[in-house]
Amino acid sequence: MAIRNIREIGDPVLEKPCKEVKEVTPRIRQLIDDMFDTLYEADGVGLAAPQVGILKRIVVIDTTGDSPLVLINPRILETSGEQTGYEGCLSVPGKTGSVTRPNYVKALAYNEDMEPFEIEGTELLARAIMHELDHLEGHLYVEKVEGELQDIESVQEN
Repeated sequence: MAIRNIREIGDPVLEKPCKEVKEVTPRIRQLIDDMFDTLYEADGVGLAAPQVGILKRIVVIDTTGDSPLVLINPRILETSGEQTGYEGCLSVPGKTGSVTRPNYVKALAYNEDMEPFEIEGTELLARAIMHELDHLEGHLYVEKVEGELQDIESVQEN
């Protein structure tokens, strides 16, 4: 297990669409383990493979600190509702911005054994799923920010 370098805004790898995972090899399993290590070290909620420089359709999410999710080749099946809130990103350190996303998301993904499963989420989990899946298409949340990006410290003080 290892902590990987998180790519930051301006790195071209963050602007590229990711390739589908055909099989889970020992190397892919190591990547997933490293992604979780990196996520927890950075105190994040989610991390997509391109954020550590790998153009594969893999996302790890843990919104509570004890419910780790691995989504391989995820795709959205359904969304509904709306929520607007401040969002940040490990690839855009120290910044936050207001983003509107669905309040409910249903997605299809594969686990580490390449078994398909559906996941449903609301509120923070829905936001995290949508945010991380954007990374797989080469998009950052800053493209969706309503208004200006702000320093996290200034938002936390208010």
